[in-house]
Amino acid sequence: MRFDPPPTALVLADVRRALAEDLGSGDATADLLPADATARARVLTRETAILCGQAWFELCFRELDRDMSIVWHAADGDRLTADQVFVELHGNARALVSAERSALNFIQTLSGTATATAAHVAVVAGTRTRILDTRKTLPGLRVAQKYAVRCGGGANHRIGLFDALLIKENHIAAAGSLTAAVAAARSHHPALLLEVEVETFDELREALAAGVDRVMLDEFSDADLARAVVEVAGRAEIEVSGGVDLQRLAAIAASGVDFISIGALTKHVRAIDLSMRVSLES
Repeated sequence: MRFDPPPTALVLADVRRALAEDLGSGDATADLLPADATARARVLTRETAILCGQAWFELCFRELDRDMSIVWHAADGDRLTADQVFVELHGNARALVSAERSALNFIQTLSGTATATAAHVAVVAGTRTRILDTRKTLPGLRVAQKYAVRCGGGANHRIGLFDALLIKENHIAAAGSLTAAVAAARSHHPALLLEVEVETFDELREALAAGVDRVMLDEFSDADLARAVVEVAGRAEIEVSGGVDLQRLAAIAASGVDFISIGALTKHVRAIDLSMRVSLES
């Protein structure tokens, strides 16, 4: 499957910010190399992983050498095996060593998110349940990480506070009641998906009566999840959040809920172990 990355302008902004942070006034070590020297490089993974981050990786190098040759042996969303060489480069030697760290930082981090997502998606395979991300992302890399979730087979929850409504405890307290909060939300943003987080069956019933699009069941036991699915009876989508880990996923999915949202996909990032090897040409 082909995954379309975010718009180039967004990727480029990420890349330029990363390069500026790393290079500062210039790469003092790369200055030891002749300005016109060329080199080849190859990148391999030391562990099984789901690849993600090609666009960020490429732009890191092309910002320093627009003619850099980059040949991929895998695509975003592909499964890599340990010791697999998945990309080869050829171009200006200074550009290769100067962009290396930023490029690897992007691809190892995004591949980590994609790999973690794929592990969760595999557990619920064959059920109706889909794995969602949350807004618990690395600052400045939300769009990138949400792309990585898609590459891992997951789906995106709202991107930010602007593209969907999620009414939680504090919103309800401020509005005076769940019903009042839902009415105000519908009045202000009638076209947006409206979701309400509920912690009890009374709140669930009130949310359904208010006509919400989705309910988020927070900290419900497995038995209560199954009961809630029966009670909702298709009147709204059901999302589960809180107390979710790999060991509990199968039981949650077996209850028949539509979505499970997991902040750990983007919050608990473990980068994939990658290695880039450069050889200078004579």
